[in-house]
Amino acid sequence: MHSVAPMEVSVEAGNAGAAAWLDDDGRPRRTGTFWTASAHIITAVIGSGVLSLAWAIAQLGWVAGPTAMLLFAFVTYYTATLLAECYRTGDPETGKRNYTYMDAVRSNLGGAKVVFCGIIQYANLVGVAIGYTIASSISMKAIRRAGCFHSHGHEDPCKSSSTPYMILFGVVEILFSQIPDFDQIWWLSIVAAVMSFTYSSIGLSLGIAQTVCKSMILQSDLVIRILGFLVTDMCSIDAIVCSPWWVQG
Repeated sequence: MHSVAPMEVSVEAGNAGAAAWLDDDGRPRRTGTFWTASAHIITAVIGSGVLSLAWAIAQLGWVAGPTAMLLFAFVTYYTATLLAECYRTGDPETGKRNYTYMDAVRSNLGGAKVVFCGIIQYANLVGVAIGYTIASSISMKAIRRAGCFHSHGHEDPCKSSSTPYMILFGVVEILFSQIPDFDQIWWLSIVAAVMSFTYSSIGLSLGIAQTVCKSMILQSDLVIRILGFLVTDMCSIDAIVCSPWWVQG
């Protein structure tokens, strides 16, 4: 009968306690919930581009506009399903986890396709970063111009450059990028989800206001036309009734 060394028992006990905080692949156990996952999805799908969605759909019209929205919704759903299927390689329950997009590409495609997909992914990241930098600088410039008009009147051209705002936005991005484990901050996705709902609410409110305004203009125009028609008929009747007999004849 073999005896077990006390040190070996203590190590096993320690491993058992640590295993409770580890996932099946040895990484720290995930703490995400249904609500945090929903916040991540909302943040990824809904962005500031929703503010121009109404204008874009209006340019396409009532047929092509909703059709395009349904098409993009299907593409979003399909790609999300593919990413979910690629989360594990092999067995869907016990297979290797792919924590990043490049891990999924490496596990399922491999070879030169990994390099190609990596180039596409980082090119898209650079393009999105440039787009947000330009959009933020234009927005800050517009806010400053609106304040200038409010202070000095519309006679002042209130010209300004967007370059300082681009630099300011870039400096803020650099500072935020230095925060360790910035992507692990639990409340960050909640704030981003609230901002996404704010974008949607602003777009919806502006769309409703524009629709109501145009409806009131059309109704006013219709009332004016009806009144004009009635006034014209009354004038015609008055001209017949009140005109001398030789004119009526």
